[in-house]
Amino acid sequence: MSDQLPPCPECGSEYSYESGALLVCPMCAHEWAAGDEAGAGDAARIVKDSVGNVLADGDTVTIAKDLKIKGAGGGVVKVGTKVRGIRLITDGVGDHDIDAKVPGFGAMQLKSSVVKKVL
Repeated sequence: MSDQLPPCPECGSEYSYESGALLVCPMCAHEWAAGDEAGAGDAARIVKDSVGNVLADGDTVTIAKDLKIKGAGGGVVKVGTKVRGIRLITDGVGDHDIDAKVPGFGAMQLKSSVVKKVL
């Protein structure tokens, strides 16, 4: 039996390490389960916007409804605000599945149900 861990399925780095039940690549920060072949767990997950368009990393979306921001600054992200270069995440707070930088507000997590893909 081999003690060597499999290489990263994203970048091919051989320096992967265990972190709890997951394997982690220090080069690209990709995480995957030990039994996944080439990150098959990520491929099965499909994220759709508020009108049913499939979202992918790097897409540009617009905000589909006003979002009240909680916290120190407060404020409202208005309908139609364009957000470029989104990143889909699996470990968001609650059911937030998009990581993005919203102009005027900075980095935040969004729900796919409040955005619309720019086609």
